[in-house]
Amino acid sequence: MRKHLHGTASKFQFKIKMLFGSLVVPMIGMMMDKQKYRLLLSGFSPWIILGAVAVMLPMVALMTMENINRQKQQSIRLMMEKGAALIRSFEAGTRMGMRGGHGSGFKLQRLLFETAAQPDIAHLLVVRTDGTVIAHSQMDQVGSDYGKELDLETVYLSGNLAWRRMTSLTGEAIFEIFGKFAPLAKGPNRTMHGHMMRLPLPEHAPPPMVIFVGFRTDTVDAAHRADVRHTVVMAVVLLLVGCAGVLLLFLAQNYRATRTSLVREKAFSDNLVSRIPIGLVALDRAGRVTALNSVAENTLAIRAAGAIGRQAKDVIPAILVDTLADANPLVEKEVLCPVDTDRPTPMDVSAATLTDENGEGFGQVILFKDLTEIRTLRQELEKNRRLASVGRLAAGLAHEIRNPLSSIKGFATYFKEKYREIDKDQEIATIMIQEVDRLDRVVGQLLEFSRPIRLHFQLVALKPFFQDAFRLVNRQSNESGVRMALDLPDENLAVLMDADKMRQVVLNLLLNALDAMKAGGRLVVRVSRDGNGSILIQMIDSGAGIDPKDQPHIFEPYFSIKPTGTGLGLAIVHNIIKAHRGNILVNSRPGRGTTVQITLPAGKET
Repeated sequence: MRKHLHGTASKFQFKIKMLFGSLVVPMIGMMMDKQKYRLLLSGFSPWIILGAVAVMLPMVALMTMENINRQKQQSIRLMMEKGAALIRSFEAGTRMGMRGGHGSGFKLQRLLFETAAQPDIAHLLVVRTDGTVIAHSQMDQVGSDYGKELDLETVYLSGNLAWRRMTSLTGEAIFEIFGKFAPLAKGPNRTMHGHMMRLPLPEHAPPPMVIFVGFRTDTVDAAHRADVRHTVVMAVVLLLVGCAGVLLLFLAQNYRATRTSLVREKAFSDNLVSRIPIGLVALDRAGRVTALNSVAENTLAIRAAGAIGRQAKDVIPAILVDTLADANPLVEKEVLCPVDTDRPTPMDVSAATLTDENGEGFGQVILFKDLTEIRTLRQELEKNRRLASVGRLAAGLAHEIRNPLSSIKGFATYFKEKYREIDKDQEIATIMIQEVDRLDRVVGQLLEFSRPIRLHFQLVALKPFFQDAFRLVNRQSNESGVRMALDLPDENLAVLMDADKMRQVVLNLLLNALDAMKAGGRLVVRVSRDGNGSILIQMIDSGAGIDPKDQPHIFEPYFSIKPTGTGLGLAIVHNIIKAHRGNILVNSRPGRGTTVQITLPAGKET
C-alpha cells in the first residue's frame, strides 16, 4: 500500500511535468496574439516567394515583350501610313503639275521643296532607278547619287513601300520610307456636266523613279520609350500584384488551416483541462488570471467567471501566489492552503513561468492537487498495518488462551457441583463460569476479526430477511419498550450478499440501537434504491446518540462506549460491509438519535 501511495505521488508529479510540456504551454500560447501570428507565419518560407516569382515572371515577361512589340509594330504602321499618304499626295500634286503642261523639272523640285518644309520631315527626294537624284529637299544634292545600296529596280517593279532606319550625317535618327514614284500612273477619269473627260498627259513620259521620304523619329522614339517605360512599370506592378496575390492566397489558406488547428487544439486543451483531476490556474505576464478549470473552482471555492481578468492575489489564496516567486522555471512543494473559512487543506503545488523560444516570459501557471485523500489513505495504511499486527498476535494468542480457559471452566463446573450446599461457593463458581464464557466469546470475536472474510453470495429477498432479524431481537425490544418498524416500499427488492454475514451486521446494529434506547423509543429500518441502482439500508433510532469526539473511532477495534463491550462488534461490521464492496456511514447527534446508512451494490429484483 505504501508503494502504491508513493507511486501515486510520482505519477502525479509526472503528470504535472507532462502538462507543462504538452498542454499548459500551448494553451497559454493560444491566449497571446503574438503567438497566434507566429503560428500563422510558421509555414511562411522565402522559397514561396521564389516559387511565386518563378511562376509569374515568365508570363509577365512574355506579356511585356508582346506588348512592346505590338507598340513597335503600331508605330511602324502609323509611320508607314503617314509616309504612304504623303507620297500619294506628292504624286497627286506632281501629276496635276505635269498634266497642266507646265513641265516636270522645276515644278517637281519646287513641289518637293515645299512638301519637305514640314518639321517632321528630315528629307524628301526622288531618284532614278540608277540612283541619280532628280529632286531633293536640299537643292545642293540634286544630281548626286542616293540609294545605290538598294536594288532600286526591284523596288520600282514591286510597287510596294518599304522602310528602314538610318542615321543622318548629323547623327539624327531617321525613319525612311521608299517605294515606286509614279505620278503618271493611270488614275480615275474626271466627270464634268455628265460627260467623261480625261486630263491630257505630258508629251514625254518620265523615267522610272523611286521616292524616299525620311521622317525625324525624335518624337516617335520619345513616345515609344515612354510606352516601353510604362509597359515595364505595368509589368513590374503586375508581377508584384501577381506575387502578392499568390502570397495572399497562401496566407489565406495558411490562415484557414491555422485557425482550424487552433480551434481544434483549443477545444482539445479546454476539454482535457476541464477533465483532469488537477487544479489549474493560468496567469498572464501582468499577474491576471486568464484560465481556471473546474477542479480549481471546486477546490478554492471560487467561480471562473468572477476570477478571470482579475489579479491573482485578489482571488486565490496568498500561499499559492507566493509559490510563483520561486517558479523560475519550476517549483514543487507541499503547502497547507487555507480554503473555506481558513480550513487548512494539504496540497501538492507546482508552479512554473512560461517562456517563448526567445526566453521571454509571457505567463505563469499553478497546478495543485488536494492531498486530503492521499493523507487519509496513508492513515488507513498505518491503521491497517497496526491491525494486521494485532490480527497476527490475536491469532497466536487465541489458541493459547482457549486451552487454559477450557480447564478453568471445567474446574469451576466441578466446584459448583461439589459445593452445592454452600451458596457463596455456588455464586462464585457461577461467576467464574460466566466470565470464562465471556472471555471465550471475546477470543472468538478476536479470531473472527483477524481472519480474512470469505463470502458466499446469493440473491436474498430483503423483506423476509429483515422480518427474521426483527423476530430475533423482539424480546430485547419489548423489554426496552422500543417500537420497531420496517419501511420497504418495494417488497420485491433483493440484493446479492452473504446472508449469514449480513445477518450478523444487522443484528449487531439493531442490538446497539436497542441498548441506546433503555427508556424506550422508535427504531425504523428504511430500505430503498438510490439513483445509481444501489441498495440503501438506513437504521434510524431515537436513542441517546454518540458524542462527536467518539464518532471517528467507533469502527476501530477495542473501542467501545459500553461498559461490557469488547470493542470488536462494529469493527467486524465495518469489515463485512467493505468485503461486500459497500459503504457504511454513521450520523449521530447527542440526545437526538443515530442514523446508520449502509450502501450495497445493486442486486436483482425477484
